Amino acid sequence: MAHRLAPLQLAILLMLCIFISTASAGDKKPTYDRINLSVNATDEIENDTLVVQLYVQKEGQIASQLANQTNQDIEWAVKQAKQVAGIEVQTLDYQTTPTYHKQTQDGWRVRQSLRLTSQDTLAISQLIGELQQRLLVENIRYKISQKRRDEAENRLTTQAISAFKARAKLISAAWGHTNYRLVQMDINTSGRAVQPMYRQEAVMASADVRRPALETGKQTVRIVASGTIELQKE
Repeated sequence: MAHRLAPLQLAILLMLCIFISTASAGDKKPTYDRINLSVNATDEIENDTLVVQLYVQKEGQIASQLANQTNQDIEWAVKQAKQVAGIEVQTLDYQTTPTYHKQTQDGWRVRQSLRLTSQDTLAISQLIGELQQRLLVENIRYKISQKRRDEAENRLTTQAISAFKARAKLISAAWGHTNYRLVQMDINTSGRAVQPMYRQEAVMASADVRRPALETGKQTVRIVASGTIELQKE
């Protein structure tokens, strides 16, 4: 049989818990003159990495034939891309789906995508022109490489902390205090991409398609330093 506490033991235990809780609450010192503030440091960073997504799409009656045609085009594109130095190649999204006409299946659609990533804008732009003989461009976007982003964020973090210190000192002086104590701080990163987007309509790929004109654009990288200070007179 499970052991049960006697009523007197239970009462003593409850009183002890209340006493400990009250003592803990009493240990907390009241805080005064605390101020929340936030500052940020921003910079426009030029994108240095181009990401291109292309695709092959075939439609018809026999799914196996469409798959073979799609595979051949993707294999050809991968082979072409791997011949260009400095371009990362990745295949994506292989899909086989039925097509319908008036709620009746009338065939199949096979689609696969290919992603290219490079910091060599000229080389990848020329490659896109070649691949458009057999593939269509789904989208083109620029991004900041991880190395460049890390460098920018480290620099902006230092700037944001310096600005936080200066703002905290200014606030302390305005309230007639000689110093402050940092209670808590959060450092957060945010950014807004300003970059070109390109989308090719689903028309027949052709050797006559010209390579797209590309401009790198920039992104706004922002470091936000927010926290709480406690004003002190000494």
